[in-house]
Parts: sequence; C-alpha cells; structure tokens
Amino acid sequence: MSVKLEDRPIEKVREETIDKLIVNYSHEVISKEAFERRLDEAMATTVHQELVDLVADLPLAADANYQQQKQASFGATSTADPAPDEKLVSILSSNTRKGPWVVPAHLKIIDVLGSVTLDFSEAHFAQPNVTIEMNNVLGSLSIIVPDHVAVVSRASHILGSSDDHCPPRDAGTTQTISVTGWSLLGSVDVSIKRNMRERWLSFANSMRETFGMQRR
Repeated sequence: MSVKLEDRPIEKVREETIDKLIVNYSHEVISKEAFERRLDEAMATTVHQELVDLVADLPLAADANYQQQKQASFGATSTADPAPDEKLVSILSSNTRKGPWVVPAHLKIIDVLGSVTLDFSEAHFAQPNVTIEMNNVLGSLSIIVPDHVAVVSRASHILGSSDDHCPPRDAGTTQTISVTGWSLLGSVDVSIKRNMRERWLSFANSMRETFGMQRR
C-alpha cells in the first residue's frame, strides 16, 4: 500500500516536482518563463498537493540518465573510495582547493601567517560527514560551500574572528562539514556560493543545452 501524499517528506516531494519541471523544460515542453514561474512556486509552497499539481500536465519524467547528470552537477556523495586523511600546511603562503576534488573524511590544516581557501562548490564527497581540524595562528581560513552542505563550527577562537554566513542544516542538506581545532589571532570565514534557485536554474539550462545539441 502506497504512503499517503501528505505523509511523505515535503522536501522529497518538492525535489521530485523540480526534477520533472527540469526534464520537461530541457526537452522544450514548457517555456523558460513557465519553468521559472513554476520553479518559484515549487520552492515557495509547503503544501504537498500544490507541488503535485504544478507538474500534473507535464508528460516527461526523470530517468536514470537525468539522475546521473544531476548527481554530477550537484556534487552529491560520490561512490568513489574515500580519500585518505590529509594534512595541508600553509606557512607564509596561500593554498587553495577548488574544482572537482575528492574530500577526505578528515583534513588537518596548519596555517601560520598564511591563507587557506577550501571551495567545496564542485567537490566530490565520499562520505556524508567531514571534519576539518585547524591550527590557525595569524592566518585566514575561507570555506566556501554550496547550499546543500551544512557547516558546524566547534573550533575555539582566541582573539580572532569567525564569520558564518551559511544557513543551519535542514532537510535539503546532504553533507555536513564540522570545523574543529583552534584559531589564535586568525580569521575563519564560511560562506555560501549560490542559493538553491540559482543552482536549479543553472542545471536546468545546462540540460536544455545538452538536449538542444542532440536535436540538431
């Protein structure tokens, strides 16, 4: 017996609705204006039936190929083997991790009068929980995450500063990064790169371009 619609997690129903919107938009079943209007409605409503009604007239559904491209685009948890624990040392220098890098379960950072930037926007997570252990002396640590990644700070700050611009963990987050260790006269900044609407729009437009090239 199937679960009643109103008893299903609202975020799961919302994601399924948005998936169907993107598939039909990418195949030019609906216009860009209609897609963006329905996307805004899907992200705003908290009523299960309204989500279902938004895509009731659309014929195409998400398939395995769509799900693979979505996983690659949104940096969902990778099926690759977890990367070994790593240490990153920055003394009077700067270090940046960005692009499609594999995130280790534990990353220790030693930063003395240097700067470290960790950009998780395109990173591949092999596990849902990651720990960043920092030893920061007069250095700066910048953590950039997409909005499906939650950041929890358990670090101690001594005469330093910490700025966290990320929302708390909710049903839409798939990974958690815990920041531990200490910072002496240093700074730690956590920021979100793009909001979810921008990510959905970017993914939908890339899918539309892909199918448009296939039709030519």
